[in-house]
Amino acid sequence: MPQHSAKRGLKKFPHWIWITAVVFGTAYFLFRNPSAAPAPEAPAPAAQSSSASRSDTFNVWVKRAYAVDELFHLVYTPCWEGAYGAIGDAYLYSVTHDSSIMLFHLRDHPLPRMCAGTWVDDRAWVCLAELLWYRVTGKQDAALLEDARRRYDEARAEGRLSHSEGFWSWYNWPPGPRPDKRIFTNSNMNQMATVAAELYEETGIQKYRDDAFLVWSGDRQAPGVVKQLYRGGGVWQGTAGLAAFGKQLPWEGSEYSSLGAALYRISRDKSILGIVSATVRHIMDPATGWVDSQSYYQLRMDGNGAFVNFLLDAYSIAPVELHDLPAKIEAMLTHVWTNHGGTATVVLHRTGDNGIRNGWNPRGGEDGYGVDEVGTVHAQGEAMRAFGTFAYYYTTAAAARNR
Repeated sequence: MPQHSAKRGLKKFPHWIWITAVVFGTAYFLFRNPSAAPAPEAPAPAAQSSSASRSDTFNVWVKRAYAVDELFHLVYTPCWEGAYGAIGDAYLYSVTHDSSIMLFHLRDHPLPRMCAGTWVDDRAWVCLAELLWYRVTGKQDAALLEDARRRYDEARAEGRLSHSEGFWSWYNWPPGPRPDKRIFTNSNMNQMATVAAELYEETGIQKYRDDAFLVWSGDRQAPGVVKQLYRGGGVWQGTAGLAAFGKQLPWEGSEYSSLGAALYRISRDKSILGIVSATVRHIMDPATGWVDSQSYYQLRMDGNGAFVNFLLDAYSIAPVELHDLPAKIEAMLTHVWTNHGGTATVVLHRTGDNGIRNGWNPRGGEDGYGVDEVGTVHAQGEAMRAFGTFAYYYTTAAAARNR
């Protein structure tokens, strides 16, 4: 249609009709894509006090996240376990605008002062927490971005990104360390590739994008993780072993959803979207044997906060393809909060102080690291990561539905 004809057509309708159409159109988009953003938007400048944030105006999942958070702040340590909870806190802050949460991580316990850790994934969790807090506070605190860059660049300079096992990956140690240091890689280590993708998203510096895709796609020298580990149809397959010490896919590939989501945001590559959504559909199908058929908790693994975070990272880029995922996660977290309806033989939720167990199988016996811990910084940090992240997605979806 010629441009002048279109303009004549617009004049036929009063302005209030167009304004109404824009409002309803925006609401419809948010309902269909309640979490299309990769991370929460920066909250409104006026922050609420902690007491206001705990009022009855908040939904049940925000209240539960607050309950978990109280103990997390008491047991907090400034290292990778603390970074787990800092991720959940960033999501909770985005919902509540509670300045006390922000001050905990940016003033009282500044994220850039966190330890370097031992394995490379220790640094990755801290970087991811810093980058998330950088975004949710309106990208005003440049120190968070610069410290994430410093940690990444130092690990890269140490040679921890290599193809020493025949494919490009990050390794807990660089090749050729002391004889008492065992070299291995798994998807935990490759969260540093997620950091690279997010650094490119924030800085536009090409080397970070190149590094992230090197891990995903490989180059002429060696393949990346997709060619090495992905079998199609949402199925990933790697070496076996103890989950925390050498197993390449502790979460059966769902952990690569975070990397895939970050890569999709900077490339809009539909093949990546397909792999991520297929992976989550596969692993969250009880027929696969990884999750419970009713409550969807992991049957054999710890680190459930990370698992929930991986799944919701996937949901952030594929809300239509994974439309049933929030309900499954809600069932999972309800199972934890109620101690499997009061029938669990191990403590999942310690009601006295809201301590959460690191493993969520109601009968215990999972594989992993610190599975039986309840309320320690490791377990509570993981729990805060799960409850805080879900509180954000639950709240934004509910807000879109109510518009």
